[in-house]
Amino acid sequence: MRPYLLKGHERPLTQVKYNREGDLLVSCAKNLQPCLWSAEDGRRIGTYEGHNGAIWTCDITWDSDRLITGSADQTVRIWDLPTGKELFQIRHREPCRAVKLSAGERFLAATSDAFIESPPAIHIYKFAENIEDQTATAAIEWTVPKGRVTRVFWTDCNRKLITSHDGGILRRWDVETGALLQEQQVHEDAIQDMQMSPDETHVITASLDKTARLIDVDTFEVMKTYKTGRFVQSAAISPLFDHVVMGGGQDASQVTTTAAQAGGFEARFFHKIFQEEFGRVRGHFGPINTVAFHPSGKSFTTGGEDGYVRLHHMDMDYFTTKFF
Repeated sequence: MRPYLLKGHERPLTQVKYNREGDLLVSCAKNLQPCLWSAEDGRRIGTYEGHNGAIWTCDITWDSDRLITGSADQTVRIWDLPTGKELFQIRHREPCRAVKLSAGERFLAATSDAFIESPPAIHIYKFAENIEDQTATAAIEWTVPKGRVTRVFWTDCNRKLITSHDGGILRRWDVETGALLQEQQVHEDAIQDMQMSPDETHVITASLDKTARLIDVDTFEVMKTYKTGRFVQSAAISPLFDHVVMGGGQDASQVTTTAAQAGGFEARFFHKIFQEEFGRVRGHFGPINTVAFHPSGKSFTTGGEDGYVRLHHMDMDYFTTKFF
């Protein structure tokens, strides 16, 4: 099936994310408005207007009632997802890079970049059920060693956080104290994206060292490595099969002098266990910055440096062919 080509952004994409039910898709980009789409047919439902800088990250509540976004305009914003109304704003002194709701959604983790004399930091906020009770004061916050925090996840029943960093490092933190519990170098270059497996036992990381890696959450052991020969900007794990998809390509600064095929601007499928590539999906004419599997595993979405979101529904051959 031909993909749906979604045009709602004039700037490069930074993240695409499905809601839990898989009927809605949110896309974030370096322009000022995240967009909401139908995950079935790509119909544009609305936008969220209010940010004054690139939107780097987003998260969606379990019931698809609220959207949380983090931006270079130094704010974390909470939106009413169905209507696009801004409900609350948390203002930092630094750009916000990553946000993630805890299991049960009682807390919100947000990370901020180094800015002027401020080091990178992690902030934990109480996430109120009633927006009238929401506060912009962090319950706890702590600084982190030099290096941008690119993604954050809650683990161990919300007792710990794991973060990925632009130095190729994973770190584990104690939520109550902010203490650094574990640090592991898992890549030779910056980690651009980290996504959790459906069972939350392992993560996949995407790096500028031209690999994606499957990593055990409990030990930070590198279990599998997927080599592409191009920068890997994003990677995701299928909830249906032992497959992973990743996107990237040649550096964006060289796009105008590179043919699409030579630039490696394809979504690439690898077998999760055997580490062998078995398929590519072309279409973008610039690097792919973000990828996400539908919760059913029957479709996937890519967002590119070209400003387009491409929504792909799998052909029947994908479900009947034995690739290995």
